[in-house]
Amino acid sequence: MKREAISRSLRIYHAPGRAATLDGFYRRFLGPGDLAFDVGAHVGDRMLCFRRLGASVVAVEPQAALARVLRLLLRGDPGVTLVSQLVGARAGKAELRLNTANPTVATASTAFIAAAAGAPGWEGQEWDQAETLPVTTLDALIAAHGMPAFIKLDIEGFEAEALRGLSRPPRALSFEFTTIQRDVAGECLGLLAALGYQHFQASLGESLSFALPAPCDAAAMQEWIAALPASANSGDVYASLEAARLMVTPPQP
Repeated sequence: MKREAISRSLRIYHAPGRAATLDGFYRRFLGPGDLAFDVGAHVGDRMLCFRRLGASVVAVEPQAALARVLRLLLRGDPGVTLVSQLVGARAGKAELRLNTANPTVATASTAFIAAAAGAPGWEGQEWDQAETLPVTTLDALIAAHGMPAFIKLDIEGFEAEALRGLSRPPRALSFEFTTIQRDVAGECLGLLAALGYQHFQASLGESLSFALPAPCDAAAMQEWIAALPASANSGDVYASLEAARLMVTPPQP
């Protein structure tokens, strides 16, 4: 993996002043004594945010170079457990396709790579290496570490596969969506509705703010994603068992 690509990600995701914005946003989901899963931890901005909020963290990052970065950031913090595996529908093995110039978009989804080919905003992306890695499931992580209060899923088109390995709903979770794979977002919403989630919100890009004036149901969220222009590119959907956590201005703890 190119060292300059990792350095670029560190500059972006650990930019001065960003930590306070992250903490203010995620405080609605996590507090002292909670457990969080950061699936697709990348360069650890969410992982460190969750720790600052007082939560312990299971950080899942299968890319070896990024896992080394996470260990340096943690400096031996016992409140974080690093897991160097993929997360999917069932235990086994799968191929992770690496983009050495842009490690943010490593993926286990061949459909994601196909959707990116020629898509506006995705020009020049090349998945030039691959490695076969072990796959675990969200249920297996829960069995090993406990039920989290919040799960963050950001695994480049493999989010629905990961959710197929979850049989009990945590209090809240998020998954990344892209406009090149709106069908995957629809699959995720269906799986979450089946788990009992009724309240959904979304944020675009790295805005760290909710895009809708109030929570909505899964069908309305799917319609909202379908209506987005391609230039919206990506964002995160948030699902909660409690509507209050998804209000634009959350209630004070």
